[in-house]
Amino acid sequence: MSSQPTSAFVSLNPGRDVQRVGTAEFLGQDVRKIHDPVWAVIGNLGDSQCYLGVPEKVQVVQAALSRRIAEHDLAVRLIPPAFTLGVSDGQLNGTPQMRFSLIGRELVHDVADVHLAANGVAGLVAVVACDKPPVGTLAAVLENNTPAVILSDGPIRPGTDPETGARIDLVSAFQVADQDAEVRARYALHACPGQGSCGGMFTYNTMQTFIAVLGLEPLHMVAPASDDPRRLTEFPDQIVDCLLAMTSRDIRPRDIVTPSSLRNALTVAIAMGGSTNVVLHSVEIARAAGIDLWGDVIGQDEFNQLARRLPVVVNMRPFGDYSMVDVDAKGGLQVIVGELLEAGFLDGEAMTCTGESLAAQVRRLDPPDPDQDVIYPVDKPFKDTGGLRLLRGNLAPEGGAILKVAGIEGGVRNGVFTGRARVFNSERLLVEALDQRPDSFQDKDMVVIRYEGPRGAPGMPELLDPTSRITALCHQRDITVALMTDARFSGGSVGLVIGHVAPEAFLGGPIALVEDGDTIVVDLKSDRLDCTQLEDRALYEDRTTAWRAAAEGNRGIHPDVTPVTDRVLARMRATALPALRGGGMAEPAPD
Repeated sequence: MSSQPTSAFVSLNPGRDVQRVGTAEFLGQDVRKIHDPVWAVIGNLGDSQCYLGVPEKVQVVQAALSRRIAEHDLAVRLIPPAFTLGVSDGQLNGTPQMRFSLIGRELVHDVADVHLAANGVAGLVAVVACDKPPVGTLAAVLENNTPAVILSDGPIRPGTDPETGARIDLVSAFQVADQDAEVRARYALHACPGQGSCGGMFTYNTMQTFIAVLGLEPLHMVAPASDDPRRLTEFPDQIVDCLLAMTSRDIRPRDIVTPSSLRNALTVAIAMGGSTNVVLHSVEIARAAGIDLWGDVIGQDEFNQLARRLPVVVNMRPFGDYSMVDVDAKGGLQVIVGELLEAGFLDGEAMTCTGESLAAQVRRLDPPDPDQDVIYPVDKPFKDTGGLRLLRGNLAPEGGAILKVAGIEGGVRNGVFTGRARVFNSERLLVEALDQRPDSFQDKDMVVIRYEGPRGAPGMPELLDPTSRITALCHQRDITVALMTDARFSGGSVGLVIGHVAPEAFLGGPIALVEDGDTIVVDLKSDRLDCTQLEDRALYEDRTTAWRAAAEGNRGIHPDVTPVTDRVLARMRATALPALRGGGMAEPAPD
């Protein structure tokens, strides 16, 4: 950060040259602006290459704001940029530290809220990276209803295996966990070259797509790579144009984020085979805007009906071949949005941060037709049915268990999978079994990982490590091993994997009652998830009584739950909401 003083300090020195301060390179303002409305830039920072491009973009956006204020003598005071802290999911997957990932969304929310409220920010540009920090930032923006525009840092470019020349990425590296040390090292060194967030249709690009279609980021700024020159030379001034359009017309984020725009954003995420995490993050974004996603936007049955009607229109990793930079090369996100608008799936009248409707923004961008290799037309799609499905049944009585249909690779016959339960009371125990006893897993096993939910883990870690190991095992032996859990998944997970099963095991939900050898049925025709044994009411009551007795004998917490002492983990365990309500920390009741 610059060592230039803020205007609050220079205003205390009346003898100082006002003109020199007024043209200060960093702040671009003079001492007389001390009482003017505040504009600010905030950036997401973290401990991996996902965030490496953020500081430079924050700097050029700050400079663009500064120039505009000076050139047009705007009655605005620009303050120095602020930064939030994120973590690296790619580095933490498979470790106990992965429990901090979703918690990071909540802490970014706290920091952004303090920055906006304490400084009375009247206009904001947020440069965001990874997938949880943007959601936390946006939640704070919506709660404060501060005019704001999002600028994504951008996706990383795919890597190349120097041995084979094949394209590889982060998920490729996880999926060679069963290979020898030389292969693992080669992938680790080459899968993620340069800077930027995950490049496939994983959670980062799912959420950046969601935010742009929602209306808070220009559509054409999502797909270019983090190191694309446009992000430093063209986009900053365009972002300032957007902020001016919002502030001059008094367009607030809650004017943009409506039930209609939320439905648009979910629709595009499903049609792109997006991450299951979108059903967590969309609930949180809606809540921050004062909207009940499942009540005001779309019910679970309607969600599934929409997913059945929607085709998948992109050939993208992890279920296809390409990355977001390839979408950019073929015309960008606006091609996909234009296709879905033309097919009648979207409300084109929804307002966006450009000051235009969604349909008007697409018309101005004038995207090309789908190339039919990376992006497909709606009438000749890449996959016939949409990417996500919500399941209910005796294992998920309130619904909300989530499956990415686009990622299923086998094992389903006539819409039904029937498997034998293999129960593990933590992710760690499963990984140990996959490492030490891989031959113990058989075709049609249904792995059950529990006590990893929002309160149980706590933090509801995503399970990219075990799902990648299972995928590699299934490919190697030509079998199907399914998985269900009260945790969540990376957008890079593939296979028949079901997350967000609730009530979670920590609370004594039905998943806590499953035993090895039980029969688990996944019926995609009726969107059900059931354990055959739990249909026996007497058996259900016996297992429930035994579980409660074990918990009561251990000070109210089942002995299979991992103890925690860390401050934020303890806070999450005490306050975490169910997955259907976003999986985050409960908000305090208003005064």
